[in-house]
Amino acid sequence: MSLPRLYAVLDTGVAASRGWTVADLGQAFLDGGAQLIQLRAKHLDARALLDAADRLVRLAEPAGARIVVNDRADVAAMCGAAGVHVGQEDLAPRDARALLGDRAMIGLSTHTPEQVDAALDEPIDYIAVGPIYGTSTKDTGYAAVGLDLVRDAVKAADTRPVVAIGGITLARAPEVLAAGAASVAVISDLLETGDPTRRVAEFLARLSGSG
Repeated sequence: MSLPRLYAVLDTGVAASRGWTVADLGQAFLDGGAQLIQLRAKHLDARALLDAADRLVRLAEPAGARIVVNDRADVAAMCGAAGVHVGQEDLAPRDARALLGDRAMIGLSTHTPEQVDAALDEPIDYIAVGPIYGTSTKDTGYAAVGLDLVRDAVKAADTRPVVAIGGITLARAPEVLAAGAASVAVISDLLETGDPTRRVAEFLARLSGSG
């Protein structure tokens, strides 16, 4: 599976803290050129999450962009999202695959070499590793793993792409791709300047010559 070099993560909590609705921020990401967006909504109830995911999927359709729902394979199925991203404590990838079918995109978060190795036995399309750098946005319970885990995961994953996440900024993103990551997942830095459309475009321009 081919992934764009920028994997934009729309965290509803971060969005709300900066004054953005899901729809407006999603549109801003799309206007900047984002082709893959993960909706991450740890604190929304099921109905609100489904509403937000459904709206985002509809917004993405004209741009041909893909929407991935964090954690909730059932919501991804109901709204017609491209797939689901699960963590170590979420629904097992095998169960997500059974629910969503062969065409869905399924990603799995890993934080240690052992988790990377275990992930290779799962029916997933990409492996996410992190946090690469220290971050307060996504509390994984793990310390920053640095670029070495990216390099190790790339070697182990063979043809499956590796997505790096955690504390990645515009300045740091090229070195993450240089370590072998196919894509960088970014949350906070896309909102850093107050102009997420332009920030997404800046990431895409910066990463177009990396790797």
